[in-house]
Amino acid sequence: MEYYLIISTLMFFIGIYGFITRKNMIAILISLELILNAVEINFAVFNRYLFPGRFEGMFFTLFGIAITAAETAVALAIIINAYRTIGNIDIENLSKMKE
Repeated sequence: MEYYLIISTLMFFIGIYGFITRKNMIAILISLELILNAVEINFAVFNRYLFPGRFEGMFFTLFGIAITAAETAVALAIIINAYRTIGNIDIENLSKMKE
């Protein structure tokens, strides 16, 4: 169990670091996906450890994967629309969309 939690913690903090330091919207989206995947690993690990005969954590994980896929589709649509409008997908240039 400890190894899964170490991997999950590393993924979470790498995602936080990437979310804070990146300026490209695609890189921020990938960092957000790392954070959500770390949470889903925790759901699965704690379900297996605390309730070995039940599948509630696995269902939460599957639900989280579905939500993550929908969030990615919407975020990519927004990023494509921003690219068509501005011609760049850096966060600093998004203030041009307000004009």
